[in-house]
Amino acid sequence: MSDIDSEEMDEEQISLGTYEGGRNEREERHGQGKATLRNGDTYEGMYENGKRHGNGVYRFKNGARYLGEYLRHKKHGQGTFIYPDGSKYEGSWVEDQRSGFGKYYYVNGDTYEGEWQNHVRHGKGTYLYAATGTIYVGLWNNGKWEGQGELVHANHKFVGLFKENRPEGKGKYIFDIGCEQHGKYVIVPSEKDDKGEDDEPLAAATTKWVAGEVLPVHIKTAEEEEEERMLAEAEKIKLQLEAAAAEEPTNAEEEDKPPGEVPTTEEDVTDPAHESQPEGEETNVDGGTTEEGGGEETGGDAENTEALAEEMEDTTAAGDGLTD
Repeated sequence: MSDIDSEEMDEEQISLGTYEGGRNEREERHGQGKATLRNGDTYEGMYENGKRHGNGVYRFKNGARYLGEYLRHKKHGQGTFIYPDGSKYEGSWVEDQRSGFGKYYYVNGDTYEGEWQNHVRHGKGTYLYAATGTIYVGLWNNGKWEGQGELVHANHKFVGLFKENRPEGKGKYIFDIGCEQHGKYVIVPSEKDDKGEDDEPLAAATTKWVAGEVLPVHIKTAEEEEEERMLAEAEKIKLQLEAAAAEEPTNAEEEDKPPGEVPTTEEDVTDPAHESQPEGEETNVDGGTTEEGGGEETGGDAENTEALAEEMEDTTAAGDGLTD
C-alpha cells in the first residue's frame, strides 16, 4: 500500500453525506464543522469557503487519521499522519506531500528524521536501522544515500561519499581503538559471459574498498574547533553578501523601467507525481543492514481516499436541512 491510496477526497466530487457546522452567506461550509462521509470517513475541524482550511482531524474508515493543518483543502503546514499499519509521520506538509522537515516512525522500529521532498527522503537526514543499530547520517537524493555521509556501526564508522545507497569514492574508516584507515571505494564491474544481446542483463556493478594508510585518530582541541566554527561562520556571511550583491542589478533594472511597463514572468508549473517507496534499502558496508518495508510504503489506503469521499456542497439556503 502507498500514499497514493491514502489521500483525502474532494468533497465536490463525491456523493452526499451529512454536515453539521457553520456556513457563510453563500451556504458554503465555513468555520468549525463536522462532515460524515458516505464512505465512512469523517472530518472535524475548520472550513473556509467550502474547503478544509485550518486545523482539523480527518479519520479514515480503515483506522488511519491525519491531525494537522490544511490549506485550501490540502494537507499543508504541520501535521501528523498515522497509518493503518501503525507507522507514523510527524512534520511538514506541502500540497498534500511530505515536504520539509519531519520524522517517520516505521512499523519495524526504524526511524528517519530529516528533510523530505514530494513524499521521499531528500536532503539532510538521519536513518536508524533498529535491527542492527546501524545509523546513516548524511545527504539523501530521491530516497537514497547520495553525497557526503557517515555510516555508524557499533565500534567503527565510515565517513565519505555515497551514491545509490552505497559508498563510492574517497572515504575513511574510523575505529574506536584510536586509528583510522583512509582509502576509497571503487566500482567493480560485473563479470561478463557469452550471453547474447537478448539474454538477461548483467547484475549491477558493486563497489570494493581499496585500503590506504592507517593513521592515528586526531582529536581536535577546543581551539581548533573554535577556529573551524569561525571559518564556517565567515564563509556563511560571505555567501550571504554575494547573494545580496547578485540581487542589486535586478533591482536597478526594475527601477530603470519606464512607468506603465509591467514586467512579465513565466513559471513552469509541475504536477509532481507521488514517488513509490523502494521495497527496501540495502548496504553491504561492513555490517550494514536492509531496511525492511515500513509504513512509508505500506502506510495504508488512507491518504488518497479522502479526495473522493466528502460530500458535495449544497449551495442553496435549504441545504442545512437536507443530506449534503
